[in-house]
Amino acid sequence: MLRILFSMVFISAMTLNAASQVRLIQNWRPNDMRGLNVYETPVSDTVAYDGFRVRVGGDFAMQFQGLNQDNDAGNLVELGTNFNLPSANLNLDVQLYDGMRMHLRTYLSSRHHPEAWIKGGHLQVSNLDFVSPGFLGNLMEYASITVGLDEFNYGDAHFRRSDNARGIFNPFVGNYIMDAFATEAFGEVTLQYNGFLAVIGLTNGKLNQSVVVNENSDNKPSFYGKLGFDRQIDHDLRVRLTGSWYINNGTTTGTWLYGGDRAGSRYYNVMHSLADPAAGLPAEGGSFDGRFNSRFTKLTALQVNPFVKYGGLEFFGIWELASGSNEFTQPVADKEGAFTQLAGELLYRFGPDEKFYAGGRYNTVSGRMRESATDDLKISRFNIGGGWFLTRNVLTKIEYVNQSYDGDGWAGRFAGAGFSGVIVEAVIGF
Repeated sequence: MLRILFSMVFISAMTLNAASQVRLIQNWRPNDMRGLNVYETPVSDTVAYDGFRVRVGGDFAMQFQGLNQDNDAGNLVELGTNFNLPSANLNLDVQLYDGMRMHLRTYLSSRHHPEAWIKGGHLQVSNLDFVSPGFLGNLMEYASITVGLDEFNYGDAHFRRSDNARGIFNPFVGNYIMDAFATEAFGEVTLQYNGFLAVIGLTNGKLNQSVVVNENSDNKPSFYGKLGFDRQIDHDLRVRLTGSWYINNGTTTGTWLYGGDRAGSRYYNVMHSLADPAAGLPAEGGSFDGRFNSRFTKLTALQVNPFVKYGGLEFFGIWELASGSNEFTQPVADKEGAFTQLAGELLYRFGPDEKFYAGGRYNTVSGRMRESATDDLKISRFNIGGGWFLTRNVLTKIEYVNQSYDGDGWAGRFAGAGFSGVIVEAVIGF
């Protein structure tokens, strides 16, 4: 089976080499190996403006999954070893004017939605010459403005995650357990100067957009930002450290920060339980199992991300706190709790142009849904694996994953649950 997978990747690589495109878009993150470890796009660019340009790109991902799972009740579905349904993206990047570009991504196929639908899009402006030549030129030398309905810049983990079929920046198959990613109507300003960066932004707090106002919608906005430092110290050493925040005080908005990825979890059919008619229990499970979303309404989130790259050695980390402040009176007086996420990822990239890598990731989430809870909920995940960039557009990776649900706070299908096994993924990005 692996021979078939590698043959498929080799054929795809040959096709992409024959049809490779030259980068023509300003302030754009290449959707291939050149985009590794690119976070905020630079405000300065070496690409000269040469009129209106349209760049068509795409992503393709396919996994060969071999996982096993179990829980205390013994009622989880049996998982076989087979291919998952492939996923695909269509990307449009358009140079509209000097210092002005548009991005639009369409999910052609995803785990959660077999039909094509638009993920989101945004407009980024890095100079204001369309107002008048040199307008606010001293400021726009360091600033960029981004508006749209798309993923917004909270934390650094979203730059390394798999976005449906775009898995070329993710060294592993799965994303983090608390997956901070949402597509909301937003506007943000980014300032970058001599390695220092600052982001300030606002969203409407909604994943699904509607103008209808009723007793079930309070339409509270979300405020977010980031402060950080990112500098290439010398030829071998790069150091980056950022801190981000996200605040929403609504009771019907803000619940999407860890549940905004409608493409679905990267681990297919994990934690799905069988129906038990005798006990009156239905089958349970969905496209998003394997990760965790507390769905706190009045949410405050903080994420700190260190990144260090020395030669081929690379470390990325997460410390994250997500807490709620919504108070309840029914059935008893209570208040939303808090969860802490910790993650550390250590990679070694080697070979010509660092086309090969190997490493591991450890990720935990622990906390309580309500302040009155007496037992913690805890999820632990360990990944170890590696990858090979056959070309700058084609990546094959393999990983072993082991995830467990610990603590006495879990009930039902999650009590004493866990899954583990090996996954091979082929990714194409261009």
